[in-house]
Amino acid sequence: MRLTKPTLFTNIPVTCEEKDLPGDLFNQLMRDDPSTVRGAEILMLGEMLTLPQNFGNIFLGETFSSYISVHNDSNQIVKDILVKADLQTSSQRLNLSASNAAVAELKPDCCIDDVIHHEVKEIGTHILVCAVSYTTQGGEKMYFRKFFKFQVLKPLDVKTKFYNAESDLSSVTDEVFLEAQIQNITTSPMFMEKVSLEPSIMYNVTELNSVNQAGECVSTFGSRAYLQPMDTRQYLYCLKPKKEFAEKVGIIKGVTVIGKLDIVWKTNLGERGRLQTSQLQRMAPGYGDVRLSLEAIPDTVNLEEPFHVTCKITNCSSERTMDLVLEMCNTSSIHWCGISGRQLGKLHPSSSLCLALTLLSSVQGLQSVSGLRITDTFLKRTYEYDDIAQVCVVSSAVKVES
Repeated sequence: MRLTKPTLFTNIPVTCEEKDLPGDLFNQLMRDDPSTVRGAEILMLGEMLTLPQNFGNIFLGETFSSYISVHNDSNQIVKDILVKADLQTSSQRLNLSASNAAVAELKPDCCIDDVIHHEVKEIGTHILVCAVSYTTQGGEKMYFRKFFKFQVLKPLDVKTKFYNAESDLSSVTDEVFLEAQIQNITTSPMFMEKVSLEPSIMYNVTELNSVNQAGECVSTFGSRAYLQPMDTRQYLYCLKPKKEFAEKVGIIKGVTVIGKLDIVWKTNLGERGRLQTSQLQRMAPGYGDVRLSLEAIPDTVNLEEPFHVTCKITNCSSERTMDLVLEMCNTSSIHWCGISGRQLGKLHPSSSLCLALTLLSSVQGLQSVSGLRITDTFLKRTYEYDDIAQVCVVSSAVKVES
């Protein structure tokens, strides 16, 4: 027998108006019913608990518990009774018996009881195999088995998205934002006890699922962390590379392990479940051999007045020295000031240099800074950089705060 939490008893109210033929009979019967709530007899509420009437559903991450009883129905004493309980899944067979020692004897009308527990870690068909071997009084060895088949269902649908952001323009690597969408695909509400991200050794994580109100952290989902059936909740995390990894150019290139989500929930009467995702992986943005980032740029500038930006050029190659030439190409709204085609000199592997550039805008509004071209003369390869940043261009009559 599977051991699960009991459920609250619900009754079906049967009532009528006093002028009907039964009069107050139905209402009096409901008031006398011990399973109804006094004062709320006509509601489908109950104060009594009922034991499980069937196997029910079991979900991935929950603990499967079962009560096993071997009863001697004969009038003879049997000896050397060995009870073994195995759980067969699609990939493995697990021994769940608390003890593998045989019981010396079992008298008539006596029984051997055992309770087994197993945290379910696979979905699909599971078979509980209970095998019993014993010896009769005549010395004959007997053996029989019973099978209990059940399905393990998926409780949650988890989807993840990664977003890259340059929160720190001077850093070699960017912050990563992880959005986790968690949907309850069961038929009953869930209490979300914990949803956390365990980062890998390369990252520090900050949870963005609470706000500070009057000095206290309040969840963005409110005080009741219930997730109704088929409802989805979005969790957000910010991951930042640790200093020892961020300083090494190229170490966080390609596919990197971000970490894994740890989800804990409770259902009927505190039935607990827990899931851990596999290691989440992200493809780091590719910058090619040369990366250009902005160290400093104003938010707002005056129309047709020069302003300054500071660029940082990094040689992302770990082996090759580059000889770079900078070209500045004007666009319809952005005009570069200075000499185009100037030599930047040699840039060694994993090193960088900073450039102060001047430009102006001839069009008002939000303008995109574009038109930088960097050529590696060794390989005759040109790298184009457009939409590097955006600035708000206002009329010179409007005062720009510094």
